[in-house]
Amino acid sequence: MTGDMTGAGAEQRPTGEPLLKVRGLDKHFGPVQALYHVDLDLPSGKVTALCGDNGAGKSCLTKCISGVYHPDDGQVFWEGQPVHVRNARDAARLGIETVYQDLALADNLDIVQNMFLGRERLSNGLLDEDSMERAAGETLASLRVTTVRSVRQPVASLSGGQRQSVAVAKAVMWNSKLVIMDEPTAALGVVQTRQVLDLIKRLRDRGLAVMVISHNLTDVFEVADRIAVLYLGRLVVQDDTSAFDLQKVVEYMTTGGSSLTRGATKES
Repeated sequence: MTGDMTGAGAEQRPTGEPLLKVRGLDKHFGPVQALYHVDLDLPSGKVTALCGDNGAGKSCLTKCISGVYHPDDGQVFWEGQPVHVRNARDAARLGIETVYQDLALADNLDIVQNMFLGRERLSNGLLDEDSMERAAGETLASLRVTTVRSVRQPVASLSGGQRQSVAVAKAVMWNSKLVIMDEPTAALGVVQTRQVLDLIKRLRDRGLAVMVISHNLTDVFEVADRIAVLYLGRLVVQDDTSAFDLQKVVEYMTTGGSSLTRGATKES
């Protein structure tokens, strides 16, 4: 079975158990170890911000979760069951969608064509344009994305914030349960950043688990319910956002520890 849902007959997920759990995850690239025994929880209905300096391992961890990289050791649990995500298709079938910083949108196609790229609907052997257009419009409306002029608007004509919104709508269209967003507000203006942060909150309010990778700590403190910090490949802390202030997060990012209070402790 795709996703390798081993242990499918095990006990059901207890109330409050994270949608996705990473335990003891290691990843090497030749002699270089990129991740060391990483434990991470991503609960439904919460925005978890993954923070860390350049080279801390954020992208590597993201790609291990989304099936781009294969961990060398450790285990990933999805809805309480151990899974092996071998590729992006396995991840999508579980309900994991990743919106990368480059957004992976085709400028020469319109919004509908982008949202259904590789997953086109057919009717009698032909593209079902009406069905796809209707579904794309409904998804954008449900996320309250109101700034695009038409779902037939070419992606090349969209602003940065609109492009991000389309990429997110494309991700949530496929019954996703976890949306991972890599630097979603990078290079956006104030108004566009506001649109994207509001969109992230709406994903959370719909009950999805959201992981946001971001260097912008102002955005993190506005939108995140939880903060996890990687330092040189190790996840050094994860806790509710209320356990942190900006200085403490910066200390964890730059030194791997905090000289302040010990209120934010690593969860097991």
